[in-house]
Amino acid sequence: MGNISKCIIKTPKIILVPYPAQGHVTPMIKLASAFIDHGFEPVMVTPEFIHRRIISDIDPTSNISCISIEDGLGMDVARDFFSIEKAMETSMPTHLDGLVRKLNEHGEVVAFMVVDLLASWAIEVGHRRGVPVAGFWPAMLATYQLIAAIPDMVRTGLISETGSPQHPGPLCFLPNQPLLTTEDLPWLIGTPASRKARFKFWTRTLDRSRKLSWLLVSSFPKECNIGHDKPQNGALLEINSPSQPLIFQVGALSKHPLVKNPSFWEEDMSCLQWLDKQKPGSVLYISFGSWVSPIGEGKVKKLALTLEAMGQPFIWVLGPTWHGGLPVGYIERVSEQGKVVSWAPQLKVLQHQAVMCYLTHCGWNSTMEAIQCQKCLICYPVAGDQFVNCAYITEKWRIGVKINGFGEKEVEQGLRRVMEDREMNDKLTRLHEITSGEEASIAMMSNLTAFVDEFKEQTIGYPVKLSI
Repeated sequence: MGNISKCIIKTPKIILVPYPAQGHVTPMIKLASAFIDHGFEPVMVTPEFIHRRIISDIDPTSNISCISIEDGLGMDVARDFFSIEKAMETSMPTHLDGLVRKLNEHGEVVAFMVVDLLASWAIEVGHRRGVPVAGFWPAMLATYQLIAAIPDMVRTGLISETGSPQHPGPLCFLPNQPLLTTEDLPWLIGTPASRKARFKFWTRTLDRSRKLSWLLVSSFPKECNIGHDKPQNGALLEINSPSQPLIFQVGALSKHPLVKNPSFWEEDMSCLQWLDKQKPGSVLYISFGSWVSPIGEGKVKKLALTLEAMGQPFIWVLGPTWHGGLPVGYIERVSEQGKVVSWAPQLKVLQHQAVMCYLTHCGWNSTMEAIQCQKCLICYPVAGDQFVNCAYITEKWRIGVKINGFGEKEVEQGLRRVMEDREMNDKLTRLHEITSGEEASIAMMSNLTAFVDEFKEQTIGYPVKLSI
């Protein structure tokens, strides 16, 4: 009998590269789990300091592999925006390139890469290695469109070539969007030098993303079409941008059961027992996110005194480095009224019947979790895309209100408006169904399937067969 050659089809791998921050890693892991159903083996690639924090939250039976790469930063270097940017541009590309090469040498099939646009350095690695790359945007489609409109903002004189605002009035950047101002743009954080550096980061990101054929967005198809539009009095930006990648909105995939939300910090579960002792609908939940420095010690103190004076029950997520803003003896004084924790199991807190609403920075993951748990929002955006999210929450969807400070009057009025507006709860229920209902989940899975089908059509030689 002659020799028989075995032909084995190996499970193709997908390399997923998130930007190394909580709000980026979480949706990327959810996306990774959804790709398993399509016959892929996901490989999450993160720097070592992120890998250590998430590996224990990944179910060993989920078929998601996690691999760490070096970031080139010393143990004593703070991982802030600029140090991470340096690591992504100088050290991490070499290590990712080596990983892809090693997988190929071991006969593995890397079908494609999914790269967070804020980790755009990895797009170039994929192209050098001949691996197809899809982009990932872990936020609203509207905020991606805002970044994509940067060339038009420069061309029309709304911003300078270094990103400085040149238009003082309200502006409708894109059709069917709420009014913003140029001061709401995502790179306007910190000092003038910091703003210029962040703008350079975004323009580089945009330049690299032009090479992409596909973009997966952690949002839902009707995000811009929900709500009651009112006449807009601001100028409308004229768009003349080049062709963009095919966009697939896959936001509701966050409900995939194989993985839980990874947490970078230890969650204080005692806040759930504390909530069990509170009256239904009585507690204000407060969190300003995990990435951008919250609100400054002065505002921490003002909010603390306001809550104490109001007698308002609360749970406040406040990192230890910001406890210096609290008045002396504050945590002990308010121990019956409220609870200050370093990190909380946010989804479980928002699901609790004792929580009435959420005072938030309007980060996209937090916004979606509030909608999922049907909690109205009191908005205090801090930086980045949060101003755009806030505009949608308060003006487009009308499921929350914005406050401009933490004085007793501002917070009381915000709470009153949220609690007394019955239409707000009706809108929240409708939005919950649109984003988290069964129809939404089916639509998001269909979008992911459409992407996979499109990838297979456009990629020569797929599926890959290896003879051994």
